Amino acid sequence: MGSKLKPVGVVRRHLKEKVVQMYEDLFHGSDPVASNPRFWEDLFLLKPKMSALEGEISRCTSDQLQNLKENINTLFAKCVETLSHEHQIRVVNALLTLCSLVRGLYRKMQGDFGFDFINILIGFDAAEDQMQLLLDYCSNFLTGEFCDSLKSLTLKFLLVLATGTDNISQNTVLEYLTINCNFDAVIQLLSHSSTRNQHGPEAVLYLMLMVNYRKHEMTNPYTVQLSLLDDELILNGYGQVITASLTEFNHKYSAHFMEPHGSGWFASLTSMVGSMFVSEEMATRNEHIKANDSFLLALYEAVHLNRNFITALTTATDPSTPPSPANTLDRGTTPPSTDEQGNQNGESANNKNELEVSIQPTNLLVTFLEYCSLVMQDTKTEESLNNVKLCFVIITCIAEDQYCDLLLHDANLVFTVPLHRLPMRHRKILPEKTTHARPLACAVLDLMVEFMMSHMMKKLPLELFMQSVGVVHRLLCYQKRNSVRLQYNWKELWAALIALAKFLVTNEAHLAKKMNIFQLAHQLLNIFNLFITYGDTFLSTPSSYDELYYEIMRMHQVFENLYSMSLRYSRTDGDYKESAQKLTNCLGNVRLIINHFTPKLDKWSQEHGVATLTEEQVLEVVRNNYESLTLKLHDSLDQFEKYSEKPRHANFFANMVRSILSDTRQGIDFSAFENLSILQELSQSS
Repeated sequence: MGSKLKPVGVVRRHLKEKVVQMYEDLFHGSDPVASNPRFWEDLFLLKPKMSALEGEISRCTSDQLQNLKENINTLFAKCVETLSHEHQIRVVNALLTLCSLVRGLYRKMQGDFGFDFINILIGFDAAEDQMQLLLDYCSNFLTGEFCDSLKSLTLKFLLVLATGTDNISQNTVLEYLTINCNFDAVIQLLSHSSTRNQHGPEAVLYLMLMVNYRKHEMTNPYTVQLSLLDDELILNGYGQVITASLTEFNHKYSAHFMEPHGSGWFASLTSMVGSMFVSEEMATRNEHIKANDSFLLALYEAVHLNRNFITALTTATDPSTPPSPANTLDRGTTPPSTDEQGNQNGESANNKNELEVSIQPTNLLVTFLEYCSLVMQDTKTEESLNNVKLCFVIITCIAEDQYCDLLLHDANLVFTVPLHRLPMRHRKILPEKTTHARPLACAVLDLMVEFMMSHMMKKLPLELFMQSVGVVHRLLCYQKRNSVRLQYNWKELWAALIALAKFLVTNEAHLAKKMNIFQLAHQLLNIFNLFITYGDTFLSTPSSYDELYYEIMRMHQVFENLYSMSLRYSRTDGDYKESAQKLTNCLGNVRLIINHFTPKLDKWSQEHGVATLTEEQVLEVVRNNYESLTLKLHDSLDQFEKYSEKPRHANFFANMVRSILSDTRQGIDFSAFENLSILQELSQSS
């Protein structure tokens, strides 16, 4: 019995995994090879314990890390050396160790310890050669015949490098990624459906981040190569990755909005109980919206930088296939034969007959416009406001591109765009505005009209309104310059613009204290002047021009009140004097029309003994009195300030990238590499 008792004073040592013990030996400062000559060979045979390695780093002080520099440099070098090993299990273990080492040091850097990251990690003298070797291995893994797990881990490692600092332009490691640019290796993943399905989102995310590295301070090779990319298959693959993300959001939220709400006491009770969870639901919605920021930014960079991407934006795809990144052919493959298609179609023929749905073609722009109609329904939170602003910036870039305008107005390139409308008290709940297939410019105009009508609020999102009205102006400028007669219900646009003008006048006392509403009103009147001066060259029918004058006369009091407001501010020495003067001058033609036709209508009313004129009677008076109307010709009505990211939007994009960096850094997940199936895949590959 006594022999089994533990001696007094002996403390049982906690059992540790061998790899954890090796990390401790490494970070105790001595040469680990001295006590174990096979230290480095054994280390990469063992599955890394990432949390343990990062924990060792986090417990070190700045001085301790400086003292451990030689061991850390050696660890980095041995990891890079192991990437050339023939056994992929060792390669994956080395990459995981690199991910853990780099991430641990980055986190330590956030604590303002002031040590030089590259010197501690690699050593200045060896940094250039080691990083070139490392990135060559990464490119080889992405382009070569390697398993999906290794490609995925390589992309995760690149994302760890790219997301180390909150300000991407201060990440000095990325200088080596621009010297040894791996754009081609990463972008090629998008040309094959299999690799695009597996790795497309991470590949697009990485390229988007690298494009934003010191983008205004240097010639960034990622920016240059993205702007010059002309491979249609790759561009379509890039677009499909974005489409997949936005489509998932659209399906999820359109299904939510389409749920029957019912009526009666039970529906009221359900609504009351449901309202208790509104804040939780809004938080979830914001998370989903933020998750799309990176893909929207990737879409923005492609639209802004690469004119060839416009074709991918509007290329029709078959919606009968799932909206996923796999929805294009691989390079070098051919479509299924007629017999194969027949067999596949035969299996699902019964389902198709039961559904009896009419399949409409779609594309990335259709998906994006539907997405916009959903996210713009709520702009109360900072996340959703920024997301909508980014959407409107993208639409602005699209609307001022001549080639894209050509496609938007092409009568032979028509699509049905489901635009969702915000439930409001003054109109029936319409889940979506479905119409027949039309040119895409009609959907863009519908979207802008819907935004104006649903966002007139005391806390007016002025910048979004300026963007919205600016998009409309750009489309009209294209139509005027090219005499394009778009078949569109212009009354809806005029009604929205007049309603906005009325809202500004009604809420002037509140709004004018906080923002320059005169600038918005001036832009709004520019659109009316464009219609008045040049409408006969681009309105679809002569009667449309008559209807414009009818709307001006019908709502003449709104314009008179707007004039009175602008005149009042233009005569005082306030902040908005200059803007108010511009608005006053801009109202000249509208007031000439009102002053010209008002006595004509009064005279006709007296002669015919009619107190209230019908629309047809007003239109008759308008048509008979055009010749005696004299208008002034305003200069530069079809001119607009070209979009420029810098300086106006530079801070917005910097903050957007900062937010994406933070979310991506937290979202990089290595748990999949603990799976036994991964080890099986690697052993078979080896």
